[in-house]
Amino acid sequence: MEDEIEKLLNTLTGASAVLISYANTKIEALDAQRQTLSKEIAALPAESMSPDQIERLSVHLNRWEEIDFDDRRQVANSFISQIRATGECVAIEWKI
Repeated sequence: MEDEIEKLLNTLTGASAVLISYANTKIEALDAQRQTLSKEIAALPAESMSPDQIERLSVHLNRWEEIDFDDRRQVANSFISQIRATGECVAIEWKI
């Protein structure tokens, strides 16, 4: 969003009134979209993990090939809230 707004602003040097009007409309729409996304991000639940949990996950991720199935399942449960699978696709809903 920020990059697109910046690009529009950079192209306005020496622009006509019609182009400036169009750019203003586009910038307003982008800004509204940015504000909506910011609100959605702020509303996301903050899943708090203790430093011990973070350390344990880090160790498991670094040793993924060596850990057993139960440890892998616990790591997956920390990052995935839901998996929906059909014959055609798999959709993963992440906690992060």
